[in-house]
Amino acid sequence: MSDATSDRAEGPALIDPATASATPAYGGHGSGNVAKLAFGAIGVVFGDIGTSPIYAFRETFVGPHPLAIDELHILGVVSLIFWSMTMVVSIQYVSVLMRADNKGQGGSLALVALISGAIKKSSYGGLIVMLGVFATSLFYGDSMITPAVSVLSAVEGLTVVQSSLQPFVLPIALILLIGLFVLQKSGTAKVGALFAPVMVLYFTTLALLGIYHLVQLPHVLVALNPWYAIQFFMTDKMLGFLALGSVVLAVTGAEALYSDMGHFGRGPMRMSWFGFVMPCLLINYFGQAAMILGLDDSAAAEAMENPFFNLAPDHWRLPLVILATCATFIASQAVISGAFSITHQAMQLGFIPRLSTRHTSEHEVGQIYIPFVNWALMTGVIVLVLVFQNSSNLASAYGIAVTGAMLIDTCLMAVLLIVLWRWKLWLAIPVIVAFFVVDGTYFAANATKIPDGGWFPLLIGGVAFTLLTTWNKGRKLMRDRMTEAALPLNVFAKSAHGSAARVPGTAIFMASSNIGVPSALLHNIKHNKVLHERVVVLTIEAQDVPYVEPADRYEVIDLGQGFYRMTLRYGFMEETDVPHGLAHAPMCGGPFEMMKTSFFLSRQTLLPSEKPGMAIWREKLFAWMMRNAASAMEFFRLPTNRVVELGSQLEI
Repeated sequence: MSDATSDRAEGPALIDPATASATPAYGGHGSGNVAKLAFGAIGVVFGDIGTSPIYAFRETFVGPHPLAIDELHILGVVSLIFWSMTMVVSIQYVSVLMRADNKGQGGSLALVALISGAIKKSSYGGLIVMLGVFATSLFYGDSMITPAVSVLSAVEGLTVVQSSLQPFVLPIALILLIGLFVLQKSGTAKVGALFAPVMVLYFTTLALLGIYHLVQLPHVLVALNPWYAIQFFMTDKMLGFLALGSVVLAVTGAEALYSDMGHFGRGPMRMSWFGFVMPCLLINYFGQAAMILGLDDSAAAEAMENPFFNLAPDHWRLPLVILATCATFIASQAVISGAFSITHQAMQLGFIPRLSTRHTSEHEVGQIYIPFVNWALMTGVIVLVLVFQNSSNLASAYGIAVTGAMLIDTCLMAVLLIVLWRWKLWLAIPVIVAFFVVDGTYFAANATKIPDGGWFPLLIGGVAFTLLTTWNKGRKLMRDRMTEAALPLNVFAKSAHGSAARVPGTAIFMASSNIGVPSALLHNIKHNKVLHERVVVLTIEAQDVPYVEPADRYEVIDLGQGFYRMTLRYGFMEETDVPHGLAHAPMCGGPFEMMKTSFFLSRQTLLPSEKPGMAIWREKLFAWMMRNAASAMEFFRLPTNRVVELGSQLEI
């Protein structure tokens, strides 16, 4: 994919264009010490799914569709959790989708970029891209709900310690959440060093609490047999179906494993999941089931109000609340960082306008801060907490975005298996159907929660999808309108050479397309009637890969008379630092000296028109987004005292 120069975004890593490789230095497959990367992944990647035991088992029994607290339902639910984790997380995401890396990177957009080359000329190529964009849109709703439900559910543990603390739950949760978003501008590199040890302690605690109760009632392990899940459905067909809407909370965060693959590599992440995280989670879920089964009816009903914290003896509950709160804080941090990363990718691929992006670390890949995204998420989280009041109500809104994204990932996986990997149909179809049945059933079960709060992530996803597609379509229309009247640059170079005075220095004209003469160049010669000794028309192109090989970075065409056309290519995970890129560019009339170089930018004022393309309201929305995009000068990291902007009007 290529996109307009004015739409580039700063990437998450400080990549040297002269030395960048196809796979990032940090976290590429096989890079670094595997055990060290596996340890780091525990702190960054598994927080979301790791905090699910705090509320997932409970919500299945006391949520909007409560179940009877008896052996049939307890064993049936814990069996469902085990097999859901096995099918969705272990097989679909960790075993299959993690093989689909785009030069080390994962996630819906990376997957779309990976397969777009094979399908973009087909009739369904556009549909595949839109599915990936919609999955990205749903992520924004999920990234609001995850911090709200996880932090609130952890703080609610205070009521298990002392019931009189109930009035303080909401204020404490809000203070923690606001503090979390305020901290983002300082970066998370230093705090991140503590993530892995804290999460290892948290997961170890989960396992120890689970073992304590499993030893007392090992009979609960019979639920590893899928027959207990089947028996649950055979006894309570409708309740079993509705229960899936809560059971899926145990696997929320599975998509994050795939999205964060580029940071650690598939090998270390698989080691962390199968060797540590998954066993700890399952032991805790089975421990919760064993504890409830070991109590009489009245005590079981009381303990089911918060079974996770009731696992611990009285004197250990407050430390458990503190540890769980730290874990949810870390999980929320990972989701917010994921929102920054996915926003950056969408900017690079041309679906989001320029947003102010700051690097918070000179060494860590992925350490970026996008103020607009941060404050928008914080606003959404505060509204969610104030409106829904407790984690049980929030759980009703949770799941629809996650299962929707999972279903889309299954669609993309189907294209991947058949088109890219060319699996035999007799093998691919049963695999695809199996995952469609699982993910489709989960999505259908969560669809019943739309009236109870599931509408919120869908609303956020719908708004995000409209903005993303409007920007992408508007930029295409804008480029088409500019290309219609474009004058070939080689013709212009010959005619302009003798009609304008030449002055010392270099002029670089940023162009959204490598076709024709940029409007800034036309306006400059029209009004100033001068040309610099060296004129470079520079286009920035985003590629469908995370990182561009040095040999593919540059393309330079010498047009004669001191005119050059240059193309700089960047991957969707890289930053577009133009001065840095020019410092390593092949010679086109000599090296670039910033103090002797002027940058000319075109600034279009858009005029909505009746021309075919987009609805008037979308054209006005696109014009508003264009006006509010971050400064191209800041975005391209151009020297502030070397930039000239020339404006023009354009109908789309």
